[in-house]
Amino acid sequence: MGVGEFYALACALMWASAVVLYKHVGDSLSSNTLNLVKNVIGLSLLAPTAFLVEGLKLPSLEWVDWGVIIASGYLGIAVADTLYLQALRVIGAGRTAIVASLYSPFVVLLSMMFLAETLFLWQWFGFLFVLAGILIVVYQRHNDDLDSTKALKGSLLAAASVFLTAAGVVAMKPILVNDGFFWIVTLRMLAGVIGMLVYLVLRQRVVPTFNSVFYGEHRWGAIIIASCFGSYFALLFWLGGFKYADASVASVLNETANIFIVIMAAVFLKEPLSKRRLCGVGLTFLGVLIFLGVFG
Repeated sequence: MGVGEFYALACALMWASAVVLYKHVGDSLSSNTLNLVKNVIGLSLLAPTAFLVEGLKLPSLEWVDWGVIIASGYLGIAVADTLYLQALRVIGAGRTAIVASLYSPFVVLLSMMFLAETLFLWQWFGFLFVLAGILIVVYQRHNDDLDSTKALKGSLLAAASVFLTAAGVVAMKPILVNDGFFWIVTLRMLAGVIGMLVYLVLRQRVVPTFNSVFYGEHRWGAIIIASCFGSYFALLFWLGGFKYADASVASVLNETANIFIVIMAAVFLKEPLSKRRLCGVGLTFLGVLIFLGVFG
């Protein structure tokens, strides 16, 4: 296993840890406000890291590359996260998670189209095992209490969210090979935070958001730790995985976050772990081993 594959799996573990902590925090903050808070905390950690590691010298990039970084941050953090949260409200977490499994197929497809990447036959088998295992884990039986219009709308919102995330990271793949990795990651996050603040200004939600953050009762310890895991370590490992491994490979390994979430939620949040979910976990683990060439 190369360093890129290690980073991709580390990203999945860090993100799963953050999600479990966010569940522990509860609903004291709205989803949009929590998203802004975690990204501001992440930015406050990324900027000093970039300064300590790389100094004040920004990466020597073309203007078009800076445009890609800004667009990736804005679309992947401000727009995509908003679409994802809207999908959650329309069709619920279970259905949204199933649609979100389109992330790695989108990355694989876009990588083949624009980065000329390919997968070996055994990696395709591993990819299918991973995707099947995740779908088994996140699938939930639902009553027919959601009309077809809402189901379609929510599914399109979720699909658009993961497509923007996939397109943003594939577009950044050629840029990540340059020097100045930490400043690139920091400026991408900055673009996303600015985009979210602009959204709040346009919706006249600045004062209510400020009041909910500073005058509400929140579990700040858990929020800060979760933000460190999710918006700092996971982000660095996520983009590091794409820097040192093929985008298609990194994206498939990123999908294992859902498996880590299920296991950690059962251990720390005492959520039920059914036989079906255990089967999905085992299938995904087998797919990862095949994908990494363990049996080769």
